[in-house]
Amino acid sequence: MDSRSTEITKRFQDSWEETQRTFDLFDNGGFERLKPVKKFIAYLKEKGEDNHFRIGTSLYRLIFSRSVERGLRDDQKRIIIDTIALNDYEIIFSNGFNKYREYRISNLNDERLTKLLETLNGTFVD
Repeated sequence: MDSRSTEITKRFQDSWEETQRTFDLFDNGGFERLKPVKKFIAYLKEKGEDNHFRIGTSLYRLIFSRSVERGLRDDQKRIIIDTIALNDYEIIFSNGFNKYREYRISNLNDERLTKLLETLNGTFVD
């Protein structure tokens, strides 16, 4: 792996560590609906997905991208998992201009979400 790829992978992995630390703060109660999301992050990390995506969170949202930098430009694709309630998630695959897919799921192991992650992984890192 060249030094650029190594640096990109490190930044992706660092974003997972930071997001997991954020979710650890929610373990003190009141955030029951986020526990499945926390498990989902751990599951994907175990599979090595932290080498392919940057993730971040804004309380009830988990965002996957292929952005090397923190923050997203409008032209960058992303998957947003919005936790509506316990076992109720809105999934949006979009960029800042267009929504490509949008649906609700009750299980984060839903095949549609897995396929969206595969699709996003097939896009360029930028």
